[in-house]
Amino acid sequence: MTPVCPFVKAARPDDTTSKKSGENSVKHQAGSESKAKKESNNPASSSPKCPLGHDSQVKKESNNPVSASPKCPFGYDSQVKKESSASPKCPFGYDSQTFKIGPLSCMICQALLFETSKCVPCSHSFCKACISRFKDCPLCGADIEKIEPDANLQGIVDHFIEGHARIKRSVSSDKGGEEENKPVIYEDVSLERGSFLVQQAMRAFRAQNIESAKSRLSLCAEDIRCQLEKMGNTSELCSQLGAVLGMLGDCCRAMGDASSAISYFEESVEFLSKLPKDDLEITHTLSVSLNKIGDLKYYDGDLQTARSYYFRSLNVRRDVVKHHSDVPSQVLDVTVSLAKVADVDRNLGNERLATDGFQEAIDLLESLTLKSEASGLEQRRLSVLEFLRSQLTDKQEQAEATV
Repeated sequence: MTPVCPFVKAARPDDTTSKKSGENSVKHQAGSESKAKKESNNPASSSPKCPLGHDSQVKKESNNPVSASPKCPFGYDSQVKKESSASPKCPFGYDSQTFKIGPLSCMICQALLFETSKCVPCSHSFCKACISRFKDCPLCGADIEKIEPDANLQGIVDHFIEGHARIKRSVSSDKGGEEENKPVIYEDVSLERGSFLVQQAMRAFRAQNIESAKSRLSLCAEDIRCQLEKMGNTSELCSQLGAVLGMLGDCCRAMGDASSAISYFEESVEFLSKLPKDDLEITHTLSVSLNKIGDLKYYDGDLQTARSYYFRSLNVRRDVVKHHSDVPSQVLDVTVSLAKVADVDRNLGNERLATDGFQEAIDLLESLTLKSEASGLEQRRLSVLEFLRSQLTDKQEQAEATV
């Protein structure tokens, strides 16, 4: 889906083009008016003309490079075609090329404002969850006497989210007929609504503003579901929804809502299981979701169910390694799953199975060779290897102490 921003026609805040054009408008007024009159007598003219007369074909001072003709602030320039110009950007900077902390962002979590609240008396606005941790305003240092909801600013944020990156919308028309369902096409701002929402959710999640993250991800999931109804279960949409549902599960898990987290993780597994297993990213996300369900069941004391999910994750990762044995990260994933299954086996009293599982994982890690530049994977390999060896050593010491 082609991304879109509702503000692509507006000038960016840091754009000085319109300012320069305004400064030069008086200087070029005479030449512009005469040119406009000539063009008005030629109905066959193919190039659109600037409504303010700033057309690049008017070059009274073309021999002077210093006084080059100004560009039209609305893009009606006959030499620089709109089709060949750079992609329009969101004026607030919310796109993949120029993302910044904009006027609708919380300066604490750096994500879009959620449940916007303003400090009294300084009136600086932040997310409610963010500013509630402070006694002094983080921007000006003023004592916070109380916090009040800022419904007006939150309404602006909600409208901005609703419009960001929408590419087609059916519009009602009093004319009826074919015009009634005619789609409205907007231009690309390089960051579609789904990516935009996930980006904001990740920022909020890292700042522990979990409610904000969950709200953005829920909107994203709703968008993808609507697309699934129209286009069917395509690989791309199922992959996107599976990943977003997994992140929603993480949010619920962080909030202590284990039952909702399991529901999201199970739905994530459902969609990801529909996809071909030749995509490493998809299989990794699938196995992680299975492990997270196993973790929640494990902490809830349901060891048998936890083992079944851990074992499913192990099988997914083993299948991947069969076809990608030269990918070290996949081998590491297998050893982690082996460790989880072995740990449950030990708690269930199946010591022999547990020992075999730990030893298999150790053998895989000891035989794994990594390139010198893979320092991050090497640290992970050593960390997992140390844990696995400690599991066998501790059990041996316990057995010797018993004897």
